[in-house]
Amino acid sequence: QVQLVESGGGLVQAGGSLRLSCAASGSIFSINAMGWYRQAPGKQRELVARLPSGARSNYADSVKGRFTIFRDNAKNTTYLQMNSLKPEDTAVYYCTANVRGIATPWVDNDYWGQGTQVTVSS
Repeated sequence: QVQLVESGGGLVQAGGSLRLSCAASGSIFSINAMGWYRQAPGKQRELVARLPSGARSNYADSVKGRFTIFRDNAKNTTYLQMNSLKPEDTAVYYCTANVRGIATPWVDNDYWGQGTQVTVSS
């Protein structure tokens, strides 16, 4: 089994910055990709940023130029650096990882974190 633990959410004023972290642990053979989604009240969950192993990152148009996703592969951790935050960035942010487990390294499984609240005040 694999666990994802997020941290770094909170309350910030518009124009401010936050960095989210997500650490994966458990029976991990390899991580294919890690990413971040968010869900605002009354809205569907949407992709924010995704970083596949050995490939370029991709971002939602709404965060391009403001958010940066990066990984520390040695720590199985992904980060989301969020700058120039706007009130419309307020949401619960979820970490996700596509992982191959030690027991079944030929199978890809998706895992989700519990979510962390980001609130941007105007």
